[in-house]
Amino acid sequence: ELMTGAKRAIAAAAAQLVEPGATIGISAGTTTFEFARAIRNVPHLTVVTNSVPVAQLLHESHGAGHVVVLTGGVRTPSDALVGPVAVTALRGLHVDRLFLGAHGVDRNAGLTTPNLVEAQTNRALVRSSRSVAVLADHTKVGIIGLSTFMELSEVDTLITDAGMSARARALLEESVEHLVLAEAATPGGAGMRSVTGGGGA
Repeated sequence: ELMTGAKRAIAAAAAQLVEPGATIGISAGTTTFEFARAIRNVPHLTVVTNSVPVAQLLHESHGAGHVVVLTGGVRTPSDALVGPVAVTALRGLHVDRLFLGAHGVDRNAGLTTPNLVEAQTNRALVRSSRSVAVLADHTKVGIIGLSTFMELSEVDTLITDAGMSARARALLEESVEHLVLAEAATPGGAGMRSVTGGGGA
């Protein structure tokens, strides 16, 4: 329940990147779950996910005509499916864009998680995708978990909120291709502010 407003704003901004009929991947996590909630009404999506709650949420969105592919694997306390079964399933799958959560985002350590098996599964998700959008609120910036699963320079789009320091924002702008700051919810909905190009420094 931490940072709920920021997560919903990030999810709403990320949802603007999803077009009807797209094939996307969604990793497990609280922010990515909010993202799944935000795209429930986008029609005819094919969604590959290792998140049981995401799969259930989209499965229940009957009117949108979603096809949901759940990877299988060993279920973690956070309802992620991980391990060799999930990795094997992902090897033969391909998505246009992956929407990925992270425990920590650091310029040097990259995207990290405290769970070694989840890191392995996240790597497989990344390999299955043509483009990666990372969804992480500002409290994740500077946090370093046990295992790196992706370098920051490999991230195509990082969507976060405006709560970080100016220095942290500048470092992220230098490190990722596009940095998107999600604005807080308004009567018209959340939006994107400041889309910047980096270059993977």
